[in-house]
Amino acid sequence: MRNLFLLALLATPLTACEKAVADRAPAQLAARVNGAEISIRELRNAAPGSVSQALEKVIDRELLVQQALAAKLDREPQVLQAIENARRQLLAQAYLERAASAAAGSTRDEVRAFYAENPALFAERRVYRLRELVVSAPAEMIDVLRAEAAKARDLEQVAAWLRSRNAKFSPISTMSALTQPAEQLPLSFLPRLARMKPGEIAAFATPLGASVVQLVHYEEAPLSEQQAAPLIEQFLAGRKRLETAAAEVKRLREVATIEYVGEFKRSN
Repeated sequence: MRNLFLLALLATPLTACEKAVADRAPAQLAARVNGAEISIRELRNAAPGSVSQALEKVIDRELLVQQALAAKLDREPQVLQAIENARRQLLAQAYLERAASAAAGSTRDEVRAFYAENPALFAERRVYRLRELVVSAPAEMIDVLRAEAAKARDLEQVAAWLRSRNAKFSPISTMSALTQPAEQLPLSFLPRLARMKPGEIAAFATPLGASVVQLVHYEEAPLSEQQAAPLIEQFLAGRKRLETAAAEVKRLREVATIEYVGEFKRSN
């Protein structure tokens, strides 16, 4: 009898709680699709855009998911493997984000130092108007390309030189001038660009080959330290998160037992 009394006592607040949840449910729901509920929280995690657009996209997704489940696609080996891969990727990402969130924010001295170390981005910032050839070239060709670009009168001359060597590059028709502020260009480009005069051409090494750039025009557009501070803090925070994540993966590898097998087996 005592146990029955305790169960009844516990059931009373539970029933009241369930009623409160039911009363709140409509405010937390955005739609029902064939009885399946779509919460407002799901819309916050949906693609960017208006709330109404996000809702329609989630409804479309739910309809497709329901059809996939009806067709038992979730039981197919390839789909199961993809779901498991996605789950593990999300878990790994969540762990790294939690570990990286512990990284301290940037100090005022760090912001000031970054500002001083990168004048081309801030105190001497420019907005450039450029023409560019994107070249697929081996590393050993870069120095020769630099020399050729330095003496060329225009990009068409560089293009003709590349064509004579059967090098792959972006066609002339795509070489219209582009306007880009310093922060949208690779950091490695900026010191050379800052010394260039309109009309000059320079070649820069890139991960896939080279970029041959002709400076058409530039305008001075400096940023004060106060203006740049939010951008610098955001950049430094992102860099710290990456460094923290890399350090955590390195630590985990050092304490883990990792055995390569089969064709992946490595000799000591």
